Amino acid sequence: MSASYFKKHVLVLVCLLVLFIALSGCGQGPPKGEQDEDTQEETKQETMVLKLAEVQPEDYPTTIGDKEMARIVEEKTNGRIKIDVYAGGQLGDEKSVIEAVQLGGIDFARINSQPLSEFSKYLGVFSMPYLFDDEDHFWRVMNGPIGEEILDGLEKDDMIGLTYYDNGSRSFYNRIREVRTPADMKGMKIRIQQSEIMVELIECLGASATPMPFGEVYSALQTGVIEGAENNYPSYYTTSHYEVAKYFTLDHHTRVPEVVIASKALWDKLSEEDRAIIKEAARASQDVQREAWKQYEKMAEEKVIAHGCIITEVEDMKMWQDAMAPLYDKYAGEYEELIEKIKQAR
Repeated sequence: MSASYFKKHVLVLVCLLVLFIALSGCGQGPPKGEQDEDTQEETKQETMVLKLAEVQPEDYPTTIGDKEMARIVEEKTNGRIKIDVYAGGQLGDEKSVIEAVQLGGIDFARINSQPLSEFSKYLGVFSMPYLFDDEDHFWRVMNGPIGEEILDGLEKDDMIGLTYYDNGSRSFYNRIREVRTPADMKGMKIRIQQSEIMVELIECLGASATPMPFGEVYSALQTGVIEGAENNYPSYYTTSHYEVAKYFTLDHHTRVPEVVIASKALWDKLSEEDRAIIKEAARASQDVQREAWKQYEKMAEEKVIAHGCIITEVEDMKMWQDAMAPLYDKYAGEYEELIEKIKQAR
C-alpha cells in the first residue's frame, strides 16, 4: 500500500468523523452558556417576590418574627416564594399600610390591633381593661377558636388574618408611691392616649385622666404636671420614664396583640397549597417572635431594677376587674358575646 493511498483513506475517515460529530449536535439546545441564561430567566420568572411592611426597626421582636415567617416560606417553597421584609416604616405608617394591603399594593404587614380595629371592629375588644386574667389566659384565647374567629373576621375588610404576635401588656407607673390596689391610684394625674375607654378606666380607679402627646410625658413627670403614665415594660425603659417615675405596678390592664395580615387580593391568586404554607409559616414564626419579646422584656426589667425602680406585681386581679364594672356596663355592649366567650376560656 502506497503512502499516498494510506493518507487518502485517513483523510476520508477524519472527514467522516467530523461530519458525525457535527450531525450529533443537531437538535440539541443552545450552547451551555446560553442554556444557563435561559434557565436562570425561567427560574426568575417563576419566583414570586412579595412585600411585608413593618414599622419597627430591624432588631425589634416583631421584625424578628416577620423574618422568621419569610425564611420558612422560602424554605418550604424551595425559593419559589420569597418575602422581603421592609422594616423601619419604609412602606409607610400603620394606617397607610393597612389601606395599601386592602388595595393589594402591599402583600403582608404586621399591624398593632388597635389601629386595625378602626377597619375591623371586633379587634377593639382588646381595648377593654382587665379582660384577661393572665398571660396564659391571653394566649389560650389568641391561639384558640376565639382568636381564629377574630382573624377570620378580617376577610370581609379585604385582609387575611394569619397569626398574632406578642406586644406584652400595659401597666401603670408613677413618681410618688407604690401602688398595690386601685385605692392607691386615688387622686393621681395619669397620662393616657386619647381614648374614651382609657378616660373611663382611669376614672374607675379614682385617678384623673390627662391626655397628652407621648413626647411630652418625660418632662411632665419630671416637673410634676402628671404623677404617672402607662405603657409596657420595654417602653417604660426605652423612653427613660423610669428615671422620673420609679414605681412600676404590673397590673396588666390591657393586652393588645400584634397581628400579621395578608392582602386578600394576593390570597385569591394563591393556590391552596401556597396558602397553607404561608399560614403555617406565620403561626410557626409566633414562637420565635414571642421568645424575642420575652428577651426584650427581660432586658428592660433588669435595666430598671438596676436603676433602683420598685416593681410591684398585682396579686389580687379581681379587685381591679371589679372596679371596671361601670366601664363594662357602658362600652361592652357590642362585644358582649365575644367577652363572654373570652371569660369562659379561663
